Amino acid sequence: QVQLVESGGGLVQAGGSLRLSCVASGSSFSFNHMGWYRQAPGKQRDLVARISSGGRTTYADSVKGRFTLSRENAENTVYLQMNSLKPEDTAVYFCNAAGIRFGKYDYWGQGTQVTVSS
Repeated sequence: QVQLVESGGGLVQAGGSLRLSCVASGSSFSFNHMGWYRQAPGKQRDLVARISSGGRTTYADSVKGRFTLSRENAENTVYLQMNSLKPEDTAVYFCNAAGIRFGKYDYWGQGTQVTVSS
């Protein structure tokens, strides 16, 4: 059974940095895509960034130039380096792994809270 375990969330002042990690276990193959979504209170869950197994990255416009997503394919691990954090980045951040292998798959972590104080 695939499990995604996130770590690295916390409380930081505006302008600070955090690094989120997501480690997947229980998979015998490299996921097509891994990435991060976030959900603020009362809002929908939105894409922050994702990366393909080939290294192609996609970022939300709101985080371009501030966040960097990287991946270790062999370990099915992704890291989200978040710099110049803003109060509006406050949300629960969820790790995601998705793709197609004998059918679609879509796995989620339990989420980690990121709070940016002004």
